[in-house]
Amino acid sequence: MTPRIIPKETLDFLKKLEKNNNREWFNEHKKEFKAIEDKVKDVYNSIFESLKTHDDVDKIKIFRIYRDVRFSKNKAPYKTHFGGSFHRTKPQLRGGYYLQIQPNDKSFIATGFWAPNKEDLLRVRKEFEIDDSEIRDILNNKIFKNVWGNIVGDEVTTAPRGFNKEHEAIDLIRKKQFIFIKKYTDKEILEPNFIENVNDAFKIIRPYFNYMSEVLTTDLNGESTI
Repeated sequence: MTPRIIPKETLDFLKKLEKNNNREWFNEHKKEFKAIEDKVKDVYNSIFESLKTHDDVDKIKIFRIYRDVRFSKNKAPYKTHFGGSFHRTKPQLRGGYYLQIQPNDKSFIATGFWAPNKEDLLRVRKEFEIDDSEIRDILNNKIFKNVWGNIVGDEVTTAPRGFNKEHEAIDLIRKKQFIFIKKYTDKEILEPNFIENVNDAFKIIRPYFNYMSEVLTTDLNGESTI
């Protein structure tokens, strides 16, 4: 079977769209866009199939190119990237995968927890407060760190309410998001092994997902909550 690849015209089109982000230009080039979109969807679906060989993912969502400008100062009607997410089967499995295709070396994959609800956030923080050794071992693993680097995301300035700002795990406790990002150049995303590269990176995140899933499906006594 011919390997799915991101065609170069994808980046070329997105660059032109960035310079001509208006409905008149887009409508004139809609046939070109639809042809590119079909090929990009093939890439996302190929990644979805690859994920299913080593994780329990039950849904893929490829986001539309149209922007919701109702509450935005930026009134450009179209996104200048493709984006899609892959959902793990809930409630027993937590975390998610994301791929963004964007020219000028702005493409990336991301994994983790973008917007944990307040109950999940408190549960994770309490786990870190009690014992941060297991999560440290995962985050400091050499292979893991070489691929994903450091955890990123929004955080509070000092300490969340009810937590000691001097706690040894305060660097983790203060976080409001728990995200990892791996960036790609334009050259890298056009290579024939791009899907394989993405899938391999997603495999390496699994110890982190396994840990967080266990935390978020048990109480502080280790009893199942699902």
